[in-house]
Amino acid sequence: MKRLTSQAAFRKLEKLYADMVAEYDAVCAVLGHTCKDCSQNCCTSYFQHHTYIEWAFLWEGLNALPQDKRAVYEERAKAYVKKGKAMLADGKIPDSMCPLNDDGLCGMYRHRLMICRMHGVPNFLVRPDGRRTVFSGCWLSQELTRGKDPKDIPYVDRTPLYRRLVALEQGFLGTRFRTLPKVDLNLAEMILAGPPQLRA
Repeated sequence: MKRLTSQAAFRKLEKLYADMVAEYDAVCAVLGHTCKDCSQNCCTSYFQHHTYIEWAFLWEGLNALPQDKRAVYEERAKAYVKKGKAMLADGKIPDSMCPLNDDGLCGMYRHRLMICRMHGVPNFLVRPDGRRTVFSGCWLSQELTRGKDPKDIPYVDRTPLYRRLVALEQGFLGTRFRTLPKVDLNLAEMILAGPPQLRA
């Protein structure tokens, strides 16, 4: 595959993100699901991210911020990673607030990553080996679907969305796709690591 320029890859990524949001919103409409006035905050969920293209796109947004604002996020990221490592060492799942959360709102909303956009509603993924992994959604989705026949519950099929993301990752990295180390970082770690180094 011919390697995409960063800007071309980012344009395609934003289109994919828009399609994700459309599918998410369609399921929300059927369920009557809304994040407004939620008693919990999914920004405390512990997510690992796995693509260079999303990492680079996050940093495109961070680089556009005023230096003092980015410094705030970097300090929060340091605290997040320190606390997270301590909790993991104790066998606990980290539950700290995302370092990009500003009074309940994402400070990098346009540049938020895939899992931040997809978390919440029921969804499923068909793996390459054919196995189907089903996610019941956040606590509210579980409440809204409790007692319903599984056939009557709407789901987002993440499979084609993930395939598109993988294809974009391949186009973004080109021949480096198979030689660079795998990404397995939480958002705070991506902030502290700086923009991804794409030399194999």
